[in-house]
Amino acid sequence: MYPMMTPMQMFSLSFKTGMILMEAQMVIGMRMLGMMGMWCVTPSETARMSSEKVAAVGQSAVAASQAALAGKPPAAIADLALKPIARRTRSNVKRLAARGPGKP
Repeated sequence: MYPMMTPMQMFSLSFKTGMILMEAQMVIGMRMLGMMGMWCVTPSETARMSSEKVAAVGQSAVAASQAALAGKPPAAIADLALKPIARRTRSNVKRLAARGPGKP
């Protein structure tokens, strides 16, 4: 039996989840503006939206499964499961924000 999560672990997981949610909304907004022609995106952006989600969820599932099989506590499993998704949302925000409105 694992001990309950510490307050710091709860805060950390909540903060990471909140950042993912915020970054995901930013990406959605920039991609929608791109579809309307108001934000410069590459032609492959629409296909990328779907394919990257499948890859991120797969990586997340593998990380969580490996951590669980290794006997890691639930907080560590959740943290490892969030990493691939956080990496994608963060990189998407940086990439799309750099393109911006009216930029080539």
